[in-house]
Amino acid sequence: MQAERFDYKLPQGLIAQKPISPRDSAKLLVYSRKTGKVAHAKFSDLPKHLPHGAVLVMNETRVLPARLSLIRATGGRVRALFLEEGRYGFKFLADRHLKIGEVLRGPRQISFTVISKSVREYIFEPSFAVNKIYSVLERYGAAPVPPYIKDSPLSTRELRAQYQTLFAKNTGSVAAPTASLHFTKRLLRSLKSSGIELRFITLHVGLGTFAPLSAKSFRQNRLHRERYEISRGTSVALERAKRDGRPIIAVGTTVVRALESAARRGRLAKLSGETTLFIHEPYKFGFIDGLVTNFHVPKSGLMMLVAALTGRAELLRLYKLAIRRQYRFFSFGDAMLVL
Repeated sequence: MQAERFDYKLPQGLIAQKPISPRDSAKLLVYSRKTGKVAHAKFSDLPKHLPHGAVLVMNETRVLPARLSLIRATGGRVRALFLEEGRYGFKFLADRHLKIGEVLRGPRQISFTVISKSVREYIFEPSFAVNKIYSVLERYGAAPVPPYIKDSPLSTRELRAQYQTLFAKNTGSVAAPTASLHFTKRLLRSLKSSGIELRFITLHVGLGTFAPLSAKSFRQNRLHRERYEISRGTSVALERAKRDGRPIIAVGTTVVRALESAARRGRLAKLSGETTLFIHEPYKFGFIDGLVTNFHVPKSGLMMLVAALTGRAELLRLYKLAIRRQYRFFSFGDAMLVL
């Protein structure tokens, strides 16, 4: 019922199928919570709209090319998505029902044997050394782009390159922190020269980011589990900024989730771990002061997180305004700055 309150109608043509070029030429909707005023700009104008002395916090996770195309003994093709290392093998999500004992062939003599299953999740035992999984995926995998990117003019290789941030560093995500896709080297230089401090954390985006909200999520007040890490140097710098009254602006909902999970009474107390934090109204933010974010899919936990800053009615108003002005939505779409 609560998720239904975050529904809206989006013309199919506004679902971005590729990023705009250059990336920082995307549209930017700037919203002030204090005044309710809206401004329309380019993402490259971000330095002009950030508060003086602001600290911009970004997620330097790197998307793993986690999707493999495998072949069954019958010749049928299976699309398998690597999720994580399991106790006895690798956990994969498959688009076909598989049998225990099946052998799935991959490129260049690699193969996997299905050794257990749970609904559509399977444990695969590899024909190669377990510690080689990342190198296998890097060589043969495809980017696990969201299902709504289905008419992209980009090739598989181009999509893999475009679905990665400029500062991607720590491998572990199955989806990109999309608010960070708008940054270019030119914009980072402009931000620094404007006195904006740049800091980085890591939160590895899990498959749950694509899953619809369930009644269980609301009953338990928990979302999918994701791993995060904040370096000691970053935590010291951010806590200093908070003491000095400088605003902390999160780039993306992933950064919000990491910082708010770590925060205790204005300090970053838990610098690494797993989070199941479900941010929705009413929620009192303990650390961040603003947010750079994309326009999210209807009825999603990401929309609910942003609404915890703006209020639900105001967020839906902003989305309607963005639709009227032909903003591009979702992963490769345009952005919004909430202050």
